Amino acid sequence: MRNEQEFIDLLHERLAELRAGAEASVAQALAQGGSTFQARLERDVMVAEQSGLLSAFNAGERGLCFGRLAFRDGRDHHIGRIGIRRDDAERTPLVIDWRAEVARPFYLATGHTPMGLRRRRHITTEGRRVTALHDEILDLTDAERTGHEGSDADAVLLSALDAARTGRMHDIVQTIQAEQDRIIRAPHRGVLVVEGGPGTGKTVVALHRAAYLLYAHREQLSRRAVLIVGPNPAFLGYIGEVLPSLGETGVLLATPGELFPGVTATGTDTPRAAEVKGAATMADALAAYVRDRQTLPDPVIVIDHEDGELLLDADIAAGARHHARATKLPHNLARPYFAFHVIDALTTQLADRIGADPYGGPNFLGPDDIAQLGKAIAASSAVHAAIEELWPALTPQRLIADFLADPVHLSEADAEAVRREGGAWTPADVPLLDEAAELLGEDDSAARAAAEAERQRQVAYAQGVLDMSYGSRTQEFEDREDEDSEVLAAHDLVDAERLAERHEEEDHRSAAERAAADRTWAFGHIIVDEAQELSPMAWRLLMRRCPTRSMTLVGDPAQTSEPGGCGAWRTVLEPYVGDRWEHVRLGVNYRTPAEVMEVAAGVLRSADPSFEPPRSIRSTDVRPWALHTGDLPRAVAGAVARELPEEGRLAVIAPRAHHAALSEALPDAAHGPAPDLTRPVVLLDPRQAKGLEFDAVIVTEPAEFGLSDLYVALTRATQRLGIVHTGTLPAGLNALPAHPGVATH
Repeated sequence: MRNEQEFIDLLHERLAELRAGAEASVAQALAQGGSTFQARLERDVMVAEQSGLLSAFNAGERGLCFGRLAFRDGRDHHIGRIGIRRDDAERTPLVIDWRAEVARPFYLATGHTPMGLRRRRHITTEGRRVTALHDEILDLTDAERTGHEGSDADAVLLSALDAARTGRMHDIVQTIQAEQDRIIRAPHRGVLVVEGGPGTGKTVVALHRAAYLLYAHREQLSRRAVLIVGPNPAFLGYIGEVLPSLGETGVLLATPGELFPGVTATGTDTPRAAEVKGAATMADALAAYVRDRQTLPDPVIVIDHEDGELLLDADIAAGARHHARATKLPHNLARPYFAFHVIDALTTQLADRIGADPYGGPNFLGPDDIAQLGKAIAASSAVHAAIEELWPALTPQRLIADFLADPVHLSEADAEAVRREGGAWTPADVPLLDEAAELLGEDDSAARAAAEAERQRQVAYAQGVLDMSYGSRTQEFEDREDEDSEVLAAHDLVDAERLAERHEEEDHRSAAERAAADRTWAFGHIIVDEAQELSPMAWRLLMRRCPTRSMTLVGDPAQTSEPGGCGAWRTVLEPYVGDRWEHVRLGVNYRTPAEVMEVAAGVLRSADPSFEPPRSIRSTDVRPWALHTGDLPRAVAGAVARELPEEGRLAVIAPRAHHAALSEALPDAAHGPAPDLTRPVVLLDPRQAKGLEFDAVIVTEPAEFGLSDLYVALTRATQRLGIVHTGTLPAGLNALPAHPGVATH
């Protein structure tokens, strides 16, 4: 114990040195200011790099070192959250990053396959103090004993599982199991589907996979970023500290309703409306609706002009529409082609009228005269108004708002389900907005022209700088010599265009920050939790965000609660990747005690006798109970008072219709769209509870839940489960014993 404590002390001293060095570098860079662009660029890069190191150093503070590997060949490595080296000429490793290949035996080695190990040590710490050591002997011929050997190889894992919940998910870097490690380190490319029932750790495995990929493919993924999609804000708050605790901050966490920049989806759909909006047929309906906005005059639009009226009839508009559609461009990008064709046709019409030879000869107007007529027509506000009427410039927000107000191209029943005048955007609207953005496109020609003009200006300037180095300096460049003196020596190595690129203003936001603001951003990898809940339209959105199809999808079809969710992985993936995807299953339940899992499984077996839940590795000897009552709020408040652990968290999971009454009975409970899960008591509905875990759970009115929602609610507890109800219990729960010491009435 003393030797490990001395090592941990040394490790924290080295971490403090590294942290102080990074802080000094940041302070020095910020103090330098920067009178030239090059100096400012170097300063910003230095600040960004050192700030990233500081984040990693701060993350490594808790549980900095948690393991030690002693190999038969004499090698001895400590394993920790981040890699740290000594300050010597060889840069000798002090502690190995858990993601390094040499660390894999810590997670995979067994007595049957020791992977070269003599022994494996688990180091438990509180702050900087070593509190426990646990040694596993993997080479039975090794006679050395330390006094810390244990017969239970799962002691460290079970201790972590039995610990009180805090309202935040913790990393499992110290207790990753072999089946989890293989998923975490699976190849980067392609689609990996990780299926697992409640408590199998699929979410935390996916988060550690993100950390591993950022370690193994740092250069690529730091540029493209990793997107993690979670089901709701409560879930994102719950998992939000896992990756920072592993030293990774370059990740964007978002719900499906947050994936359209500039839109906050705070509205709520009925289940039927969400199902209709999420259906794959909605893509065809929106495409048809966009074509509807490309109209023809009925029969003609009369345009006032100084040289007489212009007639924009159906033939001209039809020709222009055919010409624009033939480009295969999105609506807004094809609009200039429609406009050009209309303007050309109207110019010809006007030229024929005012320049025609009454005796049948050639037109009196020459090419220059006709060009002038065309310019005048192109500048006419009346002409542009007519073009706008026939082929309007549209935004996704305007298109979807108009569509929902009058949902054509849907059946009468579907149209009635989604019809809405105004109101807040809902999560199911976000994929529709994204689809609309694809159909419409963004006409950025003006911005691109301005950017190109600026680039040419910079190239011209850079060429002048290069010319100066040969002595042909003009007065203009002499005035800027000091500003650009650092690049003059590079004349033989760069041309004017490359030099201009060096001086372009850089965007120093992180990749995740830039991705959050850019709908067209292509992520390096996407992780989707509760993936079985996503609608076909939501999948279209996500696939656009990842053209390389590098994804990790996490879910459990048995927990599908959204009416429009795609429960079958093949149904989801075949249209995008064919059979080029891998499916793995996690079969061990680390969270839910066997007593609770037996009850939850019984509920699903009432509908599907063949259902097999994941195998629980823990037992608490505490049976779930049920309490029948005539006063639900009062009974729940009493149950909370009895079941609330001294440490840890309790959740009341109730149908949304009962939340108002229950929140009054539980004034100290957190509740709402994004409740504070660190509070001792929290009030949730089943969909908010997805992916979460609590020491104790009280489920109310289970007969009002759908089967999947009830299964989710019943499997959130790590220790104790109770049911409070006013009506008849659903099948699978009616044999539960009454709460000990509490009479039913």
